[in-house]
Amino acid sequence: MVTLIHTLADHSDDVNYCAFSSSCLATCSLDKTVRVYSLKDFSQLPYSPLKGHTYAVHCCCFSPSGHFLASCSTDGTSVVWDAGDGQMLAVLEQPSSSPVRVCRFSPDSTCLVSGAADGSVVLWNMQSLKLYRSGNVKDGSLVACAFAPSGNFFVTGSSCGDLTVWDDKMRCLCNEKAHDLGVTCCDISSQPVSGDEHTFTCFQMASCGQDNQIKLWLILFADSSGSAVENESKVAVEDWSEDDVSAWLCAQDLADFVGLFKMNNIDGKELLNLTKESLANELRIESLGLRNKILQKIESLRMDVRAVSVPVPDEFLCPITRELMKDPVIAADGYSYEREAMENWITNKRRSSPMTNLPLPSLLLTPNRTLKMAISRWLETQQK
Repeated sequence: MVTLIHTLADHSDDVNYCAFSSSCLATCSLDKTVRVYSLKDFSQLPYSPLKGHTYAVHCCCFSPSGHFLASCSTDGTSVVWDAGDGQMLAVLEQPSSSPVRVCRFSPDSTCLVSGAADGSVVLWNMQSLKLYRSGNVKDGSLVACAFAPSGNFFVTGSSCGDLTVWDDKMRCLCNEKAHDLGVTCCDISSQPVSGDEHTFTCFQMASCGQDNQIKLWLILFADSSGSAVENESKVAVEDWSEDDVSAWLCAQDLADFVGLFKMNNIDGKELLNLTKESLANELRIESLGLRNKILQKIESLRMDVRAVSVPVPDEFLCPITRELMKDPVIAADGYSYEREAMENWITNKRRSSPMTNLPLPSLLLTPNRTLKMAISRWLETQQK
């Protein structure tokens, strides 16, 4: 039985989104405002409406802690508000200035994700209220987002029908063509699917699309805490079981090789010892391109293993990808970036600094040979 108990008609244009906290209801609209109501009597709170956006507001959400309220808009910003008094705490500008379509808080309220019309996705640190890491999907506008209950990964959905799984360091773990037209919504179950807690954890995910379909998915992770095999699994790679290797292959978009690796009893130690010759002669993988792809993934895994005991110095990490730089270049803003990442940044018609968001006076990229040598020397020390 459903009974209408109240109707709110304060917005002057289409209402795009609504969100609950334990004591409030927030709504946002094409009229550029966010309104907040008390659940006791549905009256607007004294600070409502919130006026900070210059264009339509597409999405709003409360942090799980209830302390923050976030909203995002066509104006290219996500605004963080104090849910207690309505004070504007920060205006978070999408680096690309593209319209922001969706925003979500992590389960522990320490991060906020914002997804934009150009496919850019940003992870914001809620303590510093600054950009933590960013990424991009290949095609389409980001319109949906959901965090795993563990907070160690989240999923975004795009208008071109793709679902993308990201870890908490903004690394793309998986990209799947989910719907023929576009994703409209996605959500992850609050409870994991039962399994061997020492081997993997499965989460159910549902996605909705403009193709009139609802699809259900299983997301496999390697330990009970929910961290991806690709990340810092609690089990050392050398101690991975065959099932752990299978989960890693799936996370690397190499699921087609799970059967082959299991047939050859490839565990963590065997995985790290694979070579070009063993892939060709023992596993009989004929395609040179596939052998090279697998080897590149394994080499990245070896580097991660070597770096476990000693963290990578922050100055060796590209500010865009947050990965160890191989070909660092100096941009006109004075910061160093991985060449490919910065070239992609500029190719996407971004003329602002990824670090400061200020216009770049020049698009010239100068090789940072000193930094490259320092990284090489550091890597040599890790291999000894």
